[in-house]
Amino acid sequence: MSDVKAVEELVEKYADLKREIAKVIVGQDRVVNEILLSVFSGGHALLIGVPGLAKTLMVNTISQALGLDFKRIQFTPDLMPSDILGSEILDENRTFKFLKGPIFSNIILADEINRTPPKTQAALLEAMQEKSVTVAGKNYQLSKPYFVLATQNPIEQEGTYPLPEAQLDRFMFSIFLQYPSFQEEIDVVKNTTSDKQVNVNALFTAEEIIKYQQLIRKIPVSDNVIEYAVKLVTKTRPKGEHAPEIIKEYVDWGAGPRASQNLILAAKANAATRGKFSPDIEDVQAVAYGILRHRIIKNYKAEAEGYSEEQIIKELL
Repeated sequence: MSDVKAVEELVEKYADLKREIAKVIVGQDRVVNEILLSVFSGGHALLIGVPGLAKTLMVNTISQALGLDFKRIQFTPDLMPSDILGSEILDENRTFKFLKGPIFSNIILADEINRTPPKTQAALLEAMQEKSVTVAGKNYQLSKPYFVLATQNPIEQEGTYPLPEAQLDRFMFSIFLQYPSFQEEIDVVKNTTSDKQVNVNALFTAEEIIKYQQLIRKIPVSDNVIEYAVKLVTKTRPKGEHAPEIIKEYVDWGAGPRASQNLILAAKANAATRGKFSPDIEDVQAVAYGILRHRIIKNYKAEAEGYSEEQIIKELL
């Protein structure tokens, strides 16, 4: 199959995929789209939202529609690295055998990642980066495709361990989950308080997703689009030559080179799922909020004057 034909096929299957997810998930189109862009770009996502907004249901539904294995890890203050990675046990033949932990799956929901100590957070983030786990000197490869969706509760501050900026940078997208609209909440209540059963059909296989991930990487990008993405990222750095006044006044640290890479990868995925054979500046702008939001560190003045990351990014676009 030619690459052109493969992109056209992806557009059709992507539309079917969103319809399949919409059987269960009411609204939240932007959130679902950004999660799917992460999957097809080969990245990970951080989902920030208050309890009860169907984060677990959303990830479970997406994994079913993608035809992938799904595991949920509830992070707690007493969770140890071996609880997620796995450990060696002595079997009935008195030989050591590695018992795989829940991290060995295609899609991992790391629920409330900020509630577990840094040692366990680091173990998960290392697996995300390396796509492998080392236990007792042996290296074990994780299944492909491999995707981590970590959730954080923004209203819970006590007894939490916020992720350091260097570890936040490992996530391709930071996705804010908002409350549903009035009509959407009515639909949610109708759907979840009846005996209606919904079956979600698997539309992809693991091999197909890997094929589409490779296809997206092959998509050509013009130099002016790459220059726009890199300039957008360099503008976020208060000591950089391109930094506007708003950045110098309200930002302590800006985004690193990983942001530029992720902007282009996500723009490619955004273009491909819309039937375009090369991304343009609008595709970069469409993914900029999710990719830059967690990479901009505001100063005290921004906090005091109520400036949000979204307002700062809007000024840069």
